[in-house]
Amino acid sequence: MKKAEPWCKVARRLYQLIACLMLCGLASCGIRLPDAPVPVARPPVEHPSVTDPHRLPDVIVWLISDPIHTGMVFPYDWLLESGFIPPKNFGKPRHVTLSWGDRTAYMEKGLHDPWKFFRALFTPTPSVMELIPADWDVVEMCPHQRIWRKLVPRERGKDLAAFLNDCSRLGVDGRPQVVGTSSWGSGVLLESRHQYFIPRMCNVWTAHAIEALGGKINPWLGITANGLIRQAEKPPNDFEQIWWGHRPGE
Repeated sequence: MKKAEPWCKVARRLYQLIACLMLCGLASCGIRLPDAPVPVARPPVEHPSVTDPHRLPDVIVWLISDPIHTGMVFPYDWLLESGFIPPKNFGKPRHVTLSWGDRTAYMEKGLHDPWKFFRALFTPTPSVMELIPADWDVVEMCPHQRIWRKLVPRERGKDLAAFLNDCSRLGVDGRPQVVGTSSWGSGVLLESRHQYFIPRMCNVWTAHAIEALGGKINPWLGITANGLIRQAEKPPNDFEQIWWGHRPGE
C-alpha cells in the first residue's frame, strides 16, 4: 500500500496546479496590450534638416534596465512634437523616463506583502505608467541602470506617442490622470487603462514601445529583462550598450 504524502507536499502540488491553471487562463487574455494603435509613421522626407536645421532626421532613444525591470528614455520635446499628451502642469524637461507596471508595486515602491505579490502576478490588477522628468544626461540620471541607445527616424515619434497616449486613462480634460508620485525622481504615476498580470508584465510594455519605434520583438521571449535585452541588441533593433551600471557606493 502506497504511503500517503505529507499534507505540505499535497498543498504544494495543489498550489502549483492552481497557479498553472490561472496562468493558462490569463495567457488566453493575450500578452499584448489591447487595442494597440495602428502604425501611422511614413518614411521621412529626404534631408528634412535642410528646411529646418533644428529638426534632425533621427532621434536618440535609450533603453534602461535593472536585473528585472526595463524602461525607456525619450527626448521630451520630440514626444510633444509627435503628439504625446502630458499630464497638466508637467513642465518641459529635457528627457523623460517611462515605464509601466502594477499600480500597487509602483505606489508602495515594492510588493511587501505576500498576498499583494501573489495578486499582482496571478490576477489582473490595475496598472500605472510612470513618467519621470530630468534635465541631465541619461547616464547621470540612471547611473545604477544598464543603458542602451539607438537612433530612430523622427517620424516614428507619431507611433510612439499614439502608443503612450493609448496606455493612459484620460480625465474629463482630455489629459492623463495622475494617481501618485513616481517611485524615484520628481515624476508622476499615470493611471493606465490596461491590466497587469503574468505574462503581461513591465518588460512586455517595453517591447511594445520598441515595436512602436519600428523594432521587432517577440513579447513571449521578452517577459524577463534579459530576454528583452537579448532581442533589443540584435538586428533589426540594434540597441548599443553604452553603460553597464554600478552599485550604490561604487
